[in-house]
Formats: sequence, structure tokens, C-alpha cells
Amino acid sequence: MVQLNNNEILTKEFWNNRWENKQTGWDIGYASPAIEAYFNQYPNKECAILIPGCGNAYEAAFLLNAGFKNISLIDIAPKAVEGLQQKFGNNPEIKIYCEDFFDHQHKYDIIVEQTFFCTFLPEQRKKYVNKASSLLNNHGKIIGVLFDKIFEQQGPPFGGNDLEYKEAFEPLFVIKKMDKCYNSISPRAGSEFFINLIKK
Repeated sequence: MVQLNNNEILTKEFWNNRWENKQTGWDIGYASPAIEAYFNQYPNKECAILIPGCGNAYEAAFLLNAGFKNISLIDIAPKAVEGLQQKFGNNPEIKIYCEDFFDHQHKYDIIVEQTFFCTFLPEQRKKYVNKASSLLNNHGKIIGVLFDKIFEQQGPPFGGNDLEYKEAFEPLFVIKKMDKCYNSISPRAGSEFFINLIKK
């Protein structure tokens, strides 16, 4: 196994190489059922939605088809963004950014979490939480899924448990929901939390 030092993880080069070499094991090929279920009952189609580390952005395709009109996508890998431009470039409801999440400056009502948080080393999670909070409008929220498991192999992905996650998020977010996900995809059944975190 190739050993990574902390400085190699999350660089543009690291993730772009994953895309170039088709090492995209996180890609399930469709939108997360838990995220679909949440937005199927969400009434405000005008809300500003951000999907960071979006990859192929299946959630964006779902949201577009469901009538949502203000969707932003971020990925650090130019190869991933090239695919996004081909897929969504003609949709005015979708904005695409090829940049580091921590450099992004716009404001949102909802951040969608789907295999992005797990790319961060545990010691980087506070930085993620601070940035996510800064990108959200008052009472904005993070919704989505987090892994409820510890991975045996060196990450990413990096897993964790609800106690670790609550410690990371509670300084800046109200934990409205962090429960076992009942509608995970079958390979992840029993190993995910669904989260709904509201900015304080």
C-alpha cells in the first residue's frame, strides 16, 4: 500500500490523479437515497444549495429534475470538473467551480454532505466545520450522510463515530439529527449516519 503523508491528501494533484486513473471507488453511480428522500420533502426550490467535493454530482442531477433552481458544485480536480461542464454546462440553475473548498466565498442555505467530509484527516475536521459555517446563511444547514465506521486501511476515506462528529460540529452547529441511516445503499447499510446540522 502506498503511504501518504498529510500534505499529499486533499491536494488538487492527489484527487486529479484519482480521476485520471479512474480510482473513484466512492462513486456509487447515482444519488444517495437518503439525500433524495430529504429533498423530496423540502419545499423551497429557490434555496441556495452547495455540493462540495461533488465528483460526478448525481445529487445535482436529481435536484435539477426535482425543480431546484440554485445549485452550486465544487470539485478540486480539473478532470472531475471537465465532466461536470459536459453534463451541466448548459444549465443556468447550476454553477460549477473548480477550486478548493476552503477558497470558496459564496453563501448558501444548504450544504449537501456526501463522501466529502470523510476525505479530511480527523485533525482537519475543525477547519472543515469552520469553513462550512462561514459559507452558510443564518440557520443554514448541512444535510447528508457520514460514515459510522472505522476503516482498517489507510484513508481516505476516514471514518468515525457519532461522539467524534458531535465534538467536531457542536461548537458551531445544532445537531438536529445524527441518526443511523435507514435508507443507505446496500454496501453501506448499517455504516452511515444521516445528519441534519443547523448553523448556530
